[in-house]
Amino acid sequence: MIGSGVVPLTERLRRRRKELKLTLKDVAEKSGLSFSFISQIERGQTMPSLTSLVALSRALDSSINLFLDQPAGDSAETRHNKRVSYAVGPNSATYERLSTKFPGSVLSSALITEPPGRRTEPMRHEGEEFIFIVEGALTVEVEGTVYVLEQGDSLHYASTRTHTTWNHTDRIAVMLHTCTMEYFGDGSETTA
Repeated sequence: MIGSGVVPLTERLRRRRKELKLTLKDVAEKSGLSFSFISQIERGQTMPSLTSLVALSRALDSSINLFLDQPAGDSAETRHNKRVSYAVGPNSATYERLSTKFPGSVLSSALITEPPGRRTEPMRHEGEEFIFIVEGALTVEVEGTVYVLEQGDSLHYASTRTHTTWNHTDRIAVMLHTCTMEYFGDGSETTA
């Protein structure tokens, strides 16, 4: 089994793909992400967002926890000065888990800090998403419709529609992100 240890995320993803004897094209088809994007991840040229990593994990029949250590959602409350900030990789967004998990819960919430200029890959997946801009501004594109959101603005959409976000500014952007896709790895995902 591949452990998270010191092995870079890109290498852990590549090893798992090869372990399953899958091609990049196979993973692209199963994940809903582009072949070129997955290739760039494996070559260390880009880092996936948390939701893209979930899609890759599912395509690789693995729990996201095989690739990323995330804080547990053990409590119904979180305190601003006690939340753990983490990232998928260098120069990527940082996340602070806000939600917990209990039988029947369907929401996953995080405070996401996007660095200036960062653009997520276009993707689509099950469920729905809600974004509230806490600080800064973001451009969100949902199936060709562009929304420029500023502090205090929000957007709610079906995640089954192709969507991407972009911090079009030279400052960080902070958003409250809530979705119905399980992205913390403590749901009922497959484990390798």
